[in-house]
Amino acid sequence: MLTAVDIGNSNIVVAVHDGEKWLHSFRIYSDQKKTTDEYFVVLDRLIGSTNIPPGEINRAVVSSVVPNLTRSIQKNIVRLFGVNPLMVDHSVKTGLKHDSIPPELGADLLANVAQAHYLLPDHLVTVVDFGTALTLTTVDSDGSVLGASIAPGLVTAVNALFGNTAQLPQVELRVPSSVIGRNSQDSIRSGIMYGYAGMVQSIIERIELEVGKEAYVIATGGLSKTIAPLIGRVNQVSQMHTLDGLRLIADLNS
Repeated sequence: MLTAVDIGNSNIVVAVHDGEKWLHSFRIYSDQKKTTDEYFVVLDRLIGSTNIPPGEINRAVVSSVVPNLTRSIQKNIVRLFGVNPLMVDHSVKTGLKHDSIPPELGADLLANVAQAHYLLPDHLVTVVDFGTALTLTTVDSDGSVLGASIAPGLVTAVNALFGNTAQLPQVELRVPSSVIGRNSQDSIRSGIMYGYAGMVQSIIERIELEVGKEAYVIATGGLSKTIAPLIGRVNQVSQMHTLDGLRLIADLNS
C-alpha cells in the first residue's frame, strides 16, 4: 500500500491507496509550531483509526510547499512505516519534459500537471487548484510545462476581508441565490464566488489565446465542486487530483 502526503500552507493531506483506490484520506491543520513528536502522535492515531497494519504500507510519497514541516513529516513516515518516502522535487521522474519545468514550480503543482498530462497526453490541459492560493497550471500536449498563474485563494480572500474590516462578518462560502446581495454575508459570497469564477474563466481564455489552442480544464481543491458550475469552462472536477499525481510520480520512480 502507498501513503501519499501533500503538505500545504493551510492543511496536510494524508491518504492511503491500496493499488486500486484511495481507502482513506485525512486533513490536518498545517501548524509550524508543532514538534515532530506532536505530529507523530497525530499521524499515528489517524493511521491507527484505519485498522490498516502499519506493515502493509510499504511505499510513501511526499510533496511539500512548507519547508519547515517537510523534514518533520519525512521523519515520522520513516518512524511509522519503516520506509523512506519519495520526496517530490524537480529531480524525480514525472512523465513531463524535464527542461520545461519552471525552477520555482511547487511540488503540488508539479503533481497536478504530471497527472493532467498522464490523463490527457494529446491535450493542452490547465489544472485549476482552489487551495490557500488559487493556481492555474498549464501543460502542453508534448509534456511541456508552460507555467502557472497564482492568486489568493477564495478562503484567503475572505479571511483578508474579515481581518481588515470592522463591520464585515466571517462567512461560509457557498453560491448565493442572487448575484446582488441583500445582506453582508450574501454580498461577500457573491463578490467572492462570482468574482473568482469570472477571474478563472478570463485567465483560461487568455491562456488559450496566448497558446493558440483550446484547453481541457480540470478543477481540484476544497471548493472546486462548489465553484466549478459558475465557471462554465471546467471539463472535469477531481478532488483527489493532486494525490493521484503523487501516486503517479511514486509509480514512475519505483
